[in-house]
Amino acid sequence: MNVNQSAPPVPPFGQNQPIYPGYHQSGYGGQPGPAAPAYGAYNGPLPGYQQTPPQGVPRAPPSSGAPPASTAPAPCGQTTYGQFGQGDIQNGPSSAAQMQRVPGSQQFGSPLAPQVNQPAVLQPYGPPPTSTQVTAQLAGMQISGAVSQAPPSSGLGYGSPTSLASASGSFPNSGPYGSYPQSQAPPVSQTQGHPGVQPPLRSAPPLASMTGPLPPGQGFGSLPASQPNHVSLPPAHAVPPGTQMTGPSVPPPPMHSPQQPGYQLQQNGSFGPARGPQPNYESPYPGTPTFGSQPGPPQPLPPKRLDPDAIPSPIQVIEDDRNNRGSEPFVTGVRGQVPPLVTTNFLVKDQGNASPRYIRCTSYNIPCTSDMAKQAQVPLAAVIKPLARLPLEEASPYVVDHGESGPLRCNRCKAYMCPLMTFIEGGRRFQCSFCSCINDVPPQYFQHLDHTGKRVDAYDRPELSLGSYEFLATVDYCKNNKFPSPPAFIFMIDVSYNAIRTGLVRLLCEELKSLLDYLPREGGAEESAIRVGFVTYNKVLHFYNVKSSLAQPQMMVVSDVADMFVPLLDGFLVNVNESRGVITSLLDQIPEMFADTRETETVFAPVIQAGMEALKAAECAGKLFLFHTSLPIAEAPGKLKNRDDRKLINTDKEKTLFQPQTGTYQTLAKDCVTQGCCVDLFLFPNQYVDVATLSVVPQLTGGSVYKYACFQVENDQERFLSDLRRDVQKVVGFDAVMRVRTSTGIRAVDFFGAFYMSNTTDVELAGLDEDKTVTVEFKHDDRLSEESGALLQCALLYTSCAGQRRLRIHNLALNCCTQLADLYRNCETDTLINYMAKFAYRGVVNSPVKTVRDALITQCAQILACYRKNCASPSSAGQLILPECMKLLPVYLNCVLKSDVLQPGAEVTTDDRAYVRQLVSSMDVAETNVFFYPRLLPLTKSPIDSTTEPPAVRASEERLSSGDIYLLENGLNLFVWVGASVQQGVVQSLFNVSSFSQITSGLSVLPVLDNPLSKKVRSLIDILRAQRMRYMKLIVVKQEDKLEMLFKHFLVEDKSLSGGASYVDFLCHMHKEIRQLLS
Repeated sequence: MNVNQSAPPVPPFGQNQPIYPGYHQSGYGGQPGPAAPAYGAYNGPLPGYQQTPPQGVPRAPPSSGAPPASTAPAPCGQTTYGQFGQGDIQNGPSSAAQMQRVPGSQQFGSPLAPQVNQPAVLQPYGPPPTSTQVTAQLAGMQISGAVSQAPPSSGLGYGSPTSLASASGSFPNSGPYGSYPQSQAPPVSQTQGHPGVQPPLRSAPPLASMTGPLPPGQGFGSLPASQPNHVSLPPAHAVPPGTQMTGPSVPPPPMHSPQQPGYQLQQNGSFGPARGPQPNYESPYPGTPTFGSQPGPPQPLPPKRLDPDAIPSPIQVIEDDRNNRGSEPFVTGVRGQVPPLVTTNFLVKDQGNASPRYIRCTSYNIPCTSDMAKQAQVPLAAVIKPLARLPLEEASPYVVDHGESGPLRCNRCKAYMCPLMTFIEGGRRFQCSFCSCINDVPPQYFQHLDHTGKRVDAYDRPELSLGSYEFLATVDYCKNNKFPSPPAFIFMIDVSYNAIRTGLVRLLCEELKSLLDYLPREGGAEESAIRVGFVTYNKVLHFYNVKSSLAQPQMMVVSDVADMFVPLLDGFLVNVNESRGVITSLLDQIPEMFADTRETETVFAPVIQAGMEALKAAECAGKLFLFHTSLPIAEAPGKLKNRDDRKLINTDKEKTLFQPQTGTYQTLAKDCVTQGCCVDLFLFPNQYVDVATLSVVPQLTGGSVYKYACFQVENDQERFLSDLRRDVQKVVGFDAVMRVRTSTGIRAVDFFGAFYMSNTTDVELAGLDEDKTVTVEFKHDDRLSEESGALLQCALLYTSCAGQRRLRIHNLALNCCTQLADLYRNCETDTLINYMAKFAYRGVVNSPVKTVRDALITQCAQILACYRKNCASPSSAGQLILPECMKLLPVYLNCVLKSDVLQPGAEVTTDDRAYVRQLVSSMDVAETNVFFYPRLLPLTKSPIDSTTEPPAVRASEERLSSGDIYLLENGLNLFVWVGASVQQGVVQSLFNVSSFSQITSGLSVLPVLDNPLSKKVRSLIDILRAQRMRYMKLIVVKQEDKLEMLFKHFLVEDKSLSGGASYVDFLCHMHKEIRQLLS
């Protein structure tokens, strides 16, 4: 059952459209299918690649298996790296031969080079974008300010061919979400070199053009392709703006020894070009590659492989935005402004539109007609985070009290008073900007207008001058027309054998003694108004009376779990300060009471039922904190069976793994929402617990799920306690209803997130916290006008943690356009990916995963094909042209397609996938950005005394150097990768051991040492953890260690073990799809 509203009559943006016949999804993601001759099977060997080793380099005959191993042993002292099992691959060519990189002044051949194109009209903010073209060719090329032709180069190509073997293998014991133990580590082989180090590209020459002829008879496309950030450059070095790069078309000199400047060789993870030394980067791995010893006749030249530095770089885009937009405040007064990226630190000044911390849109310029929107296929959506936490420098929304009359609203559409309303007739009436209805202004609200038609008190009233504010609600906005009581928190603790044995119950009870002092409270309140209660359970439930007048707590047992009731009212929910002594006594006794339990079975649905009934009896809203360890198999409502079946993956029945086993939990969730009972679930499984079913109630009530697989106190206590503290302390709105109103011409048609909907307009949330977002999709129902734009108003009615009923209002005005170029110029890719991921993750419940993946690729291809056809200047079909604002769409979309929900590896459990699916459904844009494209930070490259975060590098193995240490984070996981050649002093400073071999792999805590490097790294880790909604557990990974497989899973620009494409290959595939649509 899908809890969101049924699909509207207009076909969703993600569906295949009949206007593009002939679209087929062949060979994508490891699926078999007929391959297009130009590209070969996507993700498979590319035609013409395997058989053509580089000229002058002898090698053994090609085989169809794994990449050939070098026969000569590595010289003494040389580091061999990348111990992959048979069939485990790295991103890049399989030829063991090394190609020589051409110097910066050399003319290059470039296969499909994408073009990042910007229409003629410049954006109103930020520097003018560059417009660059790159023509696909297999010959030499010349880069200069003018377009010029260069003769084909007769020398060696700068890249080596790509032949990707099929991927297989599994990660070691610890999966990305803490998977259950695996019985076997992956097999190892000793033959591959380690990727070299390559800095991100810094700048692009303005208005550079790359062109060149195709050799006769050579069709376009049998090559992987790519393109840099902004534009395209020769791959070796960054070029200062205005620099012209020209050079004679001659072959590069033969391979030199590693000592020769400019031609330093290294074992490269892709077996691609040997890279020269780069500025700010240390030298690559020691030693030279070993080649086969059998001489052979000269071979024809292979096709060239494009340098990854020549494709759009997320790191460069992020860096540019920080430099261009991080210093000035973002003022929201102008309609339709595109805000800085979520990765940029910036201040917001509210001058009439909601801050991007509350609302981000996929586009800030909406097509005027539905036909235009269908043509572009860009989803029109807003990601709304109504209770988002603001930085200390920004003021929280003002609270407006209009007394008994309540907030002023439009009589027809019920929109709330906001800066977008127009006052007329001297201020006696106002025209609603949403529905154009003219309303009378009540006498007590009347004020005169100034010479511009604005009220003279506009800047004294938040609702007339700010984009976000709150109204105090009157009794009319309350349930049963009476003001609510303060909410309550109920802690429900599993005391079965598993929970006692792991030490979880003792740890939790100890923590709660101090944590109860930090319950959320209103601004200046001395103590929290929230009351608390306690329940323990296994097969039966135990309620506790902790009334302040008692000397000792009293336990009451309810064994009739089929007909749940609450055995006491008075003394169950209490004020913490009044009953502190009794509560402390109870928390001391619980671990002792159940210390010798042998009960392994648990119930689950009756526990939620009991908590909800307790809140109902107390006539208040609240939150249940459930701590649960195992599949509920005891006889009771909501009993589950183990239905985990990996054989269903990649079949039409795979969707059943994401569906709840029973309808009991949907019914229960609906009752919880009615009562305002939100559920937060903390899971501690040692095996399958059916997260897909257990997470239904948290998901529909606006709650959260936390999962700690194979919980061990010594390893996981910090992560669990940190998550618990944040969850208990964060701001929550209870018993909430949210409605999004729009101006005439568009309407909200679809909603994504953790909530329940009983009708098509109201989003009902038993609880809504500061981390949760609701994503709303809009469609046209009439024509929009460029003059009036499109308006959104999000109104959230909720009960605060002090029991006050409030309305929080967010307003946003967007531009409208009649030209597609204006739409593409004002899109935000990060928000687009957030929407597309949620759309896809919801789709897997009802459709085969392959269908969902294909729909995503089709939609992306249609978006880019429409731009190419209608907005880009005419150019040859061999060019991939990307809009400036969307040049990262392919790399980010590929990360979504490779994610564990849509393409699981062998080590990813069914529970992991269900867990990630519900987690992403309510993530904000910043969280999905780092979740799908993790941050990789070199720790040893920046000066130790530098206080700024080190500049990130691209998430690819080619960027790792064995002489460095890197930190990788994705919002849930945190890795420190240690290269095998790291200096001894660095190892000593960070790990307090004398050599690399003595570092403990899998270490989860860095030793606290009194030296600058240790302090800097630990401080950086603390800063990153503070930015994320979940505590990220640290894992130290050593180069060539078995845990490295897990780390490489997050290097998303490379080909993945589960069959996901590399960024270069996916860009090729997108280009093929776009050309197919255009032809």
